[in-house]
Amino acid sequence: MTQATTHDATAPARTRRVILAAPRGYCAGVDRAVETVEKALEKHGAPLYVRKEIVHNKHVVKTFEKQGVIFVDETTEIPEGSNVVFSAHGVSPAVHDEARKLQLKTFDATCPLVTKVHGEVKRFAKQGYQIILIGHHGHEEVEGTAGEAPDVVHLVDGREDVDALEFAPGTPLIWLSQTTLSVDETMSTVAMLREKFPDIQDPPSDDICYATQNRQVAVKAIAPKVELMIVVGSQNSSNSRRLVEVALQHGTRDSHLVDYADQIDPAWFEGVTNVGVTSGASVPELLVRGVLDLLADHGFRDVEEVTTATEDLVFSLPRELRPPRTSRAS
Repeated sequence: MTQATTHDATAPARTRRVILAAPRGYCAGVDRAVETVEKALEKHGAPLYVRKEIVHNKHVVKTFEKQGVIFVDETTEIPEGSNVVFSAHGVSPAVHDEARKLQLKTFDATCPLVTKVHGEVKRFAKQGYQIILIGHHGHEEVEGTAGEAPDVVHLVDGREDVDALEFAPGTPLIWLSQTTLSVDETMSTVAMLREKFPDIQDPPSDDICYATQNRQVAVKAIAPKVELMIVVGSQNSSNSRRLVEVALQHGTRDSHLVDYADQIDPAWFEGVTNVGVTSGASVPELLVRGVLDLLADHGFRDVEEVTTATEDLVFSLPRELRPPRTSRAS
């Protein structure tokens, strides 16, 4: 016999709420890259070629395609003499050489923080170091970074890669990293490297970008307070995928990566009172607003924003696309 459950009609219903992470969404590097494409289109018109995705976000890419932007995987696919934007993830010297041979007009949207790591590779290669680059195999950023000195850069992505490294005693070693990694995961790999190579040098400054770190810190702050974390971002976005992992590592029971609100499964809300929402560094805010609207339709109308950092960094556009300086009247 099933016992009937009694409900106190006077008891308040549990309030469904959203905890919204801040900072989230566009970082300065993505903002610069997107504006680079916009300004190049405005100045030169379509067709405009972009090597790889300008940023790793499906919505951004589709929006630009509708405006006449053609995304290609390789520089050699671009007709001679065309206009091309290099993506925020950076390219190797070999790609720049290809562009020169094809007489392409290039606009380099590489994030300045990625350019910084390229500079470190060149500097330490000249100083005779073997460089251990912590990053993900096949990611465009590490391909461009490693391409600065391919003979001395060794990519590692976890224990197996570290175990495979062998160097002669006394070889000068230094580690650098992809800018969009999980801070905790990177330091775990660094610990493995130090265990095997006690004399390995640290980079002169942190390579993981401020925005990646800030978004992870924000997720860590709200993860213990929510049962479900929704991260807005694309599957090929390294920093967005890391946010899903960070949420699960810091107390969230369930975490999902979605490009659009319509990818959210209402079944995820079962037994959930608190939902965390954030977005990767290449995600327009309008996609987050779409998620919040859908959550409101399912009773999650109370939105609390938790801010763990304030970002005000702005990067200048490529020189060719900056507005001309107006001379002062004498």
